Parts: sequence; structure tokens; C-alpha cells
Amino acid sequence: MRVVVTGASGNIGTAFLRAVSRRPDWDVVGLARRKPEGGPPYDAAEWVDCDLGSDQAPDVLPKVFAGADAVVHLAWAIHPGADEPPRGRTNVEGSQEVLAAVAGAGVRHLVCASSVAAYTPGPRWTRVDEDWPRTGVPGSAYSRDKARLERQVELFARQHPRVRVAVFRPCAVAQHDSGAQLARWTLSPLVPTALIGDRRLPVPLWSGLRGQVVHADDVADAICLLLERRAEGAYNLAAEPVLGVHDLAGLLGGFRVPVPRRLVTGVALPTWRFGLQPMHPGWLALADQVPLVDTSRARAHLGWQPRHDATEALAEVIAGMRDGSGAGSGPLAPRDARSWLGRLADIRLGRPSRQTQA
Repeated sequence: MRVVVTGASGNIGTAFLRAVSRRPDWDVVGLARRKPEGGPPYDAAEWVDCDLGSDQAPDVLPKVFAGADAVVHLAWAIHPGADEPPRGRTNVEGSQEVLAAVAGAGVRHLVCASSVAAYTPGPRWTRVDEDWPRTGVPGSAYSRDKARLERQVELFARQHPRVRVAVFRPCAVAQHDSGAQLARWTLSPLVPTALIGDRRLPVPLWSGLRGQVVHADDVADAICLLLERRAEGAYNLAAEPVLGVHDLAGLLGGFRVPVPRRLVTGVALPTWRFGLQPMHPGWLALADQVPLVDTSRARAHLGWQPRHDATEALAEVIAGMRDGSGAGSGPLAPRDARSWLGRLADIRLGRPSRQTQA
């Protein structure tokens, strides 16, 4: 099977290449804005430089997609830096270029990464299935972009009925190798990462916070199942159990300090705006309002069974945050060797370090 993967150097893409390395009869081409270093798992693919939002994409993509049995679209600007290309350039325009190239090259199977973030908020403790409305979470650009992607893919499927289209919607995706990336996305350089997971560390969290986590390797297994079965339709992906506020606090540090969500949001906005920490409050809105999902369809139709539970997956990425762990790709680059004091130079006083979620 010949498979082309956009965003193959990212969190899910890296796990997918690990899975592909166990399938020697698969021929994989990886697309990335920055080619990864050699060595496993990246040596499981042939690499092509391609920025999906660039002027070159309309010429590059059809040539790379020609002759492919399937295209797996993973590329996404999740939490781009202030100096990186605008989020919508990759997520909206880039995705449209991928869809156009799939149609133009005559590819018969498209597997697309969406997210539980595409769903409309629901009752806090009720799990929703794949038929739940997908209008996104207000205040979250990531959610809004994923909901728009769903509409783009739905229109594509109607216009190209001969293409089998599968969409998978994972919750938070974790692995040890994404630890340094997650630390860059969520922590101020003022915070020594050695404190993460310390039992004496107080963790300020609001009541009612809950979340689902899935290991990147289990998401990769689901993608392989979708490809092997030439599946179509939508599939939620999440591991058990649902993690409550005390579970999250215990894994992140030592004990929870109850705080109102409005207070956390009120602090997040000015500190993000002045470059003291990277998280726009839109991420807090998403964490609070994204619905829990039911994964019965993936388990029944694909035979998908996660090998890691949610606690294990979250503990693994938290350990990776503390250790500065990464891999040989740009998105998953490990923490640099500078000391904590040296990294304080990364603070961009007076301007955000990451793009807005507004």
C-alpha cells in the first residue's frame, strides 16, 4: 500500500511512522514543512518538503499524491508561535489544497484527523457519539478551525462520492516524545520544568474540570485500522478512564488548589498578551467546555482497543515535560540544553509568544 501523510513529523505522525515500521509492505511518503532528522521512526518514510499554505503546494501536492492508495491528512497548526505562518493559512487554506489534490490525483481513500474539539459543548458528564453537532467551542480558534475542517471534508465527500472518506476525532493525544513540545505550548519560561509532577506542587484548577486522553500509539493503531479496512465515516478516539479534577492535579503535581475558572481566565489573558506565558485563554475555554466522547463505534467497527489507559498516557507526557523529551523532528524537538536561567531569554516581554485563539 502506498500512503502519503501530511504533517508526518508531528505528534500523531511520529507515532504513525512507528506503527508503519512494523508493516514492511507499506510504502509511505511523509510531507512536512521541515524535514526531520534521519533515524527511526522517520526513516520509515520518504520525505518531501511541503508547506501546505505556500504558493508551491498546488504544484507539489498533486505530483506527490499521484499513484497513492490513500492520503492521511494530519498537518495542523495547533498552537503556532507568533513568528510562524498564520494558523488559518495551514489549517483552512492548506486543508483545502490537500482536498483538491486528493481529487485531482484520483486518490480513492482519504483519512483525515479532526478532533473532539469540533463538537458543540454538551452536558458536562454525558458522552456524545459521532452524530453530535459540530459547531465548535466558542472562544477557541482551534475548535473553530476543526469544525470548519469537518464542513470542508463533508462537502468534499458529497462532491467526490467515489472517494472513501474517514475522519477520526481524538481527544488530547499524549506520548513521552511530545513532552518538550507540550511544555513549550503551555508553560512560561519562568517555570522550572523540574517542578512538574512534584508532590509538593500546588495545582490551581477549577471545579468540574474533566478530560479524556489517548496515547499517540493508540491513535496510530486506529489510523492503520482505517487504512487496512478502507474504512469510511467518523470515529471518536479516547482511552479510559475519564480524568477528573483531582486526577489531573495528582498527575500534574501534588494537590489541587480550588480556583474559579473566571479567575484563571482573567490571569491568563494579560499574561499571554504580555508574553509571560504562552496560553491564550481560548485553550481554557476548550478544556472546560469540550464534551466527553463515546468510542463505541471505533471499538465495534474497527476492532480498536487502546493499549494504554488515560492515566498512563497523561503520566507519560508529564514525565516528558519534566525531562524535556522529544524526537528528531522540528515539532517534537527536545528541550534545548540551556539552563533555566538561559531560557528566560525566550520571554517576549510586551508581546505574545503564541498566536491568539480569539
